[in-house]
Amino acid sequence: MSRLLVKGKAVPDADGLVVDISPESAGWKYVGFQVYRLSPGGTLVRSTGDREACLVLLSGRADVRTAKAEWRNIGERMSVFEGKPPYSVYVPSGDGFEVMALTDLELAVCLAPGKGIYPARLIEPGDVGVETRGYGNMERRIHNILPESQPADSLLVVEVFTPDGHWSSYPPHKHDVDDPPRETYLEETYFHKVRPEHGFAVQRVYTDDRSLDETLVVRNNEAVLVPAGYHPVAAPPGYEVYYLNVMAGPVRMWRFHNDPDHEWLLKK
Repeated sequence: MSRLLVKGKAVPDADGLVVDISPESAGWKYVGFQVYRLSPGGTLVRSTGDREACLVLLSGRADVRTAKAEWRNIGERMSVFEGKPPYSVYVPSGDGFEVMALTDLELAVCLAPGKGIYPARLIEPGDVGVETRGYGNMERRIHNILPESQPADSLLVVEVFTPDGHWSSYPPHKHDVDDPPRETYLEETYFHKVRPEHGFAVQRVYTDDRSLDETLVVRNNEAVLVPAGYHPVAAPPGYEVYYLNVMAGPVRMWRFHNDPDHEWLLKK
């Protein structure tokens, strides 16, 4: 199996953990990512330490508390494929959070280095920027949960809905050179969901010199690491594909470089 593909656990552990990516396991410096599944009444308690967190309620409702704030009965969608923007909570470094599930809950915990500059806050669906990118069978819908225009120390968080038969993160682009503002170095994780669940997505990760060149078959609840290179995604006919992206690097700025072989597609 490719080192870039991270499979979810079929059965959550005692804490509800099903996906666990750390800088150590990924072999990089900035991004951490976890997914938890909690039953009603289940609780997750964590300290953030030197990392900030964005808690994304993928599905279900919950009470969320930090050291200085509390939000009760947040969450609306019961499946990511309802297409509604999610409820999320930003938690700074040097803080902590307690999440109690009110329904079956699937929670993504997005992590990156923090400086403790910004207070904890609720990100409601109305705060999420919604846009359509691309055209034809490159069209997809974007939910900007934590874009660079909103305060955070390192994290960038976005979710993408790719209709069946479409491509996304396309034309292929990369962000693996630390040369702002031309291009920024950002590590990235993709957490995929597929509807119907027995389907799959296809994701390619490759560099210009092809020292990294992999084509991955990604199934429901699996994640892909993008340490470098271009990383387009395809949804086969008959299967909708969702993914949650987490990015972080030395500069909190998303500046990318398109694959010159395919950039002509932007000019149509």
